[in-house]
Amino acid sequence: MQTRGPPNVLVTGAAGYVGRLCVAALAERRQELGALVALDVNTVAERDRLQGVVYAQGDICDPALVELFGNHRIDTVIHLASIVRAPKGAPQDLAYRVDVLGTQNVLEACARSGVRKLIVTSSGAAYGYHADNPAWLDEDDPLRGNEAFEYSRNKRLVEAMLGEWRRTHPELAQVVFRPGTIVGENVHSPVTDLFERPFILGIAGSDTPFVFIWDQDLVACLIDAVFSDKTGIYNQAGDGALAPREIARMLHKPYVPVPAFVMRGILWTLKTFGLSENGPERVDFLRYRPVLSNRRLKKEYGYLPKLSSRQAFELYARARGLLGPP
Repeated sequence: MQTRGPPNVLVTGAAGYVGRLCVAALAERRQELGALVALDVNTVAERDRLQGVVYAQGDICDPALVELFGNHRIDTVIHLASIVRAPKGAPQDLAYRVDVLGTQNVLEACARSGVRKLIVTSSGAAYGYHADNPAWLDEDDPLRGNEAFEYSRNKRLVEAMLGEWRRTHPELAQVVFRPGTIVGENVHSPVTDLFERPFILGIAGSDTPFVFIWDQDLVACLIDAVFSDKTGIYNQAGDGALAPREIARMLHKPYVPVPAFVMRGILWTLKTFGLSENGPERVDFLRYRPVLSNRRLKKEYGYLPKLSSRQAFELYARARGLLGPP
């Protein structure tokens, strides 16, 4: 049996929230690694750099990415680079360029460099926000995305690309994680923004729950994938789910259900006058959230989330001052 040396790991999106957590977790096991390269388009300040980590600044769409892989003999890539919320003034195609074209360039660099494993964070959003989604989505359910919701559409396109590469490049092992809503002590996202308003907004007639994954559970899966031979596709969510009304009670805030047609009109008006980046297409985002089953993560991947959806949400809410002390 052929033995392998310690993995040479490159993390894309390493300056992002999950990226920083992932690099820090890998740095704690630095003696078990060959190279550890943190790649991001943004520079990491010297005071924030960790010992033993090579920090590289670069665009994942740059063809020169293959040279970076070759220089460090990268054999394992954790691909986290993605646009969840584009900064103001960003080019209109930034999210597509980073999520879709960036992933394509990463895949091509992997193939040209002989990378043996690619670990990717996709999203439950790839399933799409649809009225006929099953109560609990399994990894075998179709990825339909939503054309009107850019993030969801891009995740569907990325997953279709990954699927084609699994067929044509079986030598590149893949681990694909589809997390639900990520929460932690320092998470800020378009979803957590909903919980920090004076009220919890909902759509009348719909009480689709949220599933949450603790950021440390997500990172633990990523690190496990580096050091194991596991492959496959896995939803990431803690046990259980929380309905918007339940969240409102936990936070001692009013729950405000608005009819879908009224919400569409409000969002259309706000976007038309430049008062919001969210248009009427976001109504389905509030109405039909993908509810992820974690059965395969637990039974087949072998990871038991440390925190349930409720516990993860409580940890986030308490850290943000939205809950009192335990």
